[in-house]
Amino acid sequence: MAAEVSFRLESPQGPRTVSVRYERAGAGEPLLLLHGIGHHWQAWQPVLDILATEREVIAVDLPGFGASPALPDGLAYDLSTVVPVLAALCEALDIERPHVAGNSLGGLLALELGREKLVRSVTALSPAGFWTESERRYAFGTLRAMRAGARSLSLPMIERLSRSSAGRAALTGTIYARPGRRSPEAVVAEALALRGATGFHQTLAVGRDVLFTDDVPGLPVTIAWGSRDRLLLPRQGVRAKRAVPGARLVRLPGCGHVPMNDDPALVARVILDGSR
Repeated sequence: MAAEVSFRLESPQGPRTVSVRYERAGAGEPLLLLHGIGHHWQAWQPVLDILATEREVIAVDLPGFGASPALPDGLAYDLSTVVPVLAALCEALDIERPHVAGNSLGGLLALELGREKLVRSVTALSPAGFWTESERRYAFGTLRAMRAGARSLSLPMIERLSRSSAGRAALTGTIYARPGRRSPEAVVAEALALRGATGFHQTLAVGRDVLFTDDVPGLPVTIAWGSRDRLLLPRQGVRAKRAVPGARLVRLPGCGHVPMNDDPALVARVILDGSR
């Protein structure tokens, strides 16, 4: 069930109203799903039905991405703002300490929610924040190129490319190891989400100085990395394990940066195991 909720957020600039779009399905303990930069909640569609058999799933469009409006003027897209936004979202939805799973930017947010003890468990899929400076510059440059490519193509051209496996690989091969498995409709929607993301540049700007170096004690934490991740290289998982020594580090064979599409059954199992 797709819906939108608005709520008040206390900030140094005074109270602001924030609106967030989300999809809610299933029953059981709540599970919050957070996508990566330039994406939208539909990144989780390949695993949503599986997860919903055991969890009440809330898949979020982060502020400034997907169908969620941009943050109000004066609010930064940094952890100190977006984490309280997610906490306020859970309060507005009457969800107390959900499990959380996040991918890329969403994985970093999931870990920060865990560090703040706002969730019951954390599963982070290829989380941001464990890069070297050269790896960060490479990832950010790649993301900017993807966005520029999406914005340079007309909608008819995107639709034409999406109809063939080669075209889907050209559009999404950076984030998927098996882009041919993504439906043409999903690929078109992703391209439009990427080029329309109002929070894209602001998020990259504040991400330049982000490194996740703190532990997340007292919570079950799973960190999973696709063996074919071409955006945030798999060796970053070793650094993540050093930073969060109690975490379970899982390899996702044959998966890319957004692994939910590449192996839905494996990713769903990792998330459910991590939230038990």
